[in-house]
Amino acid sequence: MNTDHAGASAPYATAQAVVPPFAVISGRQVGHALEGREKEIVEVVEAAYRLHGAGRTVNPPSSFLRFPDRPASRMIALPASLGGDSPVDGMKWISSFPGNVMSGVPRASAVLILNDPVTGYPFACMESSIISATRTAASAASAADRLSRGRPRPARVGFFGTGLIARYIHTFLEGSGWTFDDVGVHDLSPGSAAGFRVYVEQSGSAAAVTVHNDPEELIRTSDLVVFATVAGQPHVDEPEWFAHNPVVLHISLRDLSPRVLLTATNIVDDIEHCLRASTSPHLTEQLTGGRDFVHGTLDDVMAGRVTVPGDRPVVFSPFGLGVLDLAVGSFVHDRISRAGELRFVDDFFHERSRYG
Repeated sequence: MNTDHAGASAPYATAQAVVPPFAVISGRQVGHALEGREKEIVEVVEAAYRLHGAGRTVNPPSSFLRFPDRPASRMIALPASLGGDSPVDGMKWISSFPGNVMSGVPRASAVLILNDPVTGYPFACMESSIISATRTAASAASAADRLSRGRPRPARVGFFGTGLIARYIHTFLEGSGWTFDDVGVHDLSPGSAAGFRVYVEQSGSAAAVTVHNDPEELIRTSDLVVFATVAGQPHVDEPEWFAHNPVVLHISLRDLSPRVLLTATNIVDDIEHCLRASTSPHLTEQLTGGRDFVHGTLDDVMAGRVTVPGDRPVVFSPFGLGVLDLAVGSFVHDRISRAGELRFVDDFFHERSRYG
């Protein structure tokens, strides 16, 4: 865990404490602020990774709220603090209800709270399912770029799982300069696979789209494989499917068996965070009794501390860091603020004076 702000409390303590105005930012505003800015957001996310790697963040473990009567559903709190030139604190509160998809409703919903590091007061509440999907997709696009350097640039991408996250990752890959000869699609739901195919075809992509009923066929024919499922435990257990050494974005974290990970170069976003909560890397640690199979973090790759060999698969398993939500949320807030479009709730804080 990275814990910043060592020595940073002094300037906060001496700053003038003023209760900031409180704004509510809608999903429409968030979407408008992010639209078409994929390259910028990838840079924002990479900057947050660098701050995290330098110890200039606080990112404690996520807290999970689970329900005995609804075991497939959960809610997660991700508190975090991001240092740097524009520090901000806050928390994402996100729910995952997989049953929603049967009704055509997105699985996840979320809000993000941004807090002023001087007073601790929240100054914004924003719709965050879009921010969460965006930071995940930007992280994936960054990893695809960084991990494919030193090997032939992937020309065939395969999506294993075709929900909202897969759609955002495809958007960010193409929006940050990727082009593909072929987009492969596999999903347990034929309707979801067909819907994703239509999305890609209507997105303006020049790639051919192939729906694969066989998951092995999807993996073997893809240079870049994206896992974006709701799987709760490993279901891909054949290392030979990856014998062509693809770049694998293991976004959903629980798809690959330890047998697969042990034949790959493994890169994560944060080792302590990723090796918990029964993720595939966590299961691999439990099986082997150690962490030697983890070769480093994406920040290590960006900084040149870790070199990714081209003669074996490389798997990126990101647990998802709250500091990324803060970074993207701050980007959105600042753009809307500069445009003069923040919607303030003037009487949200009733008591603004200590003595009334």
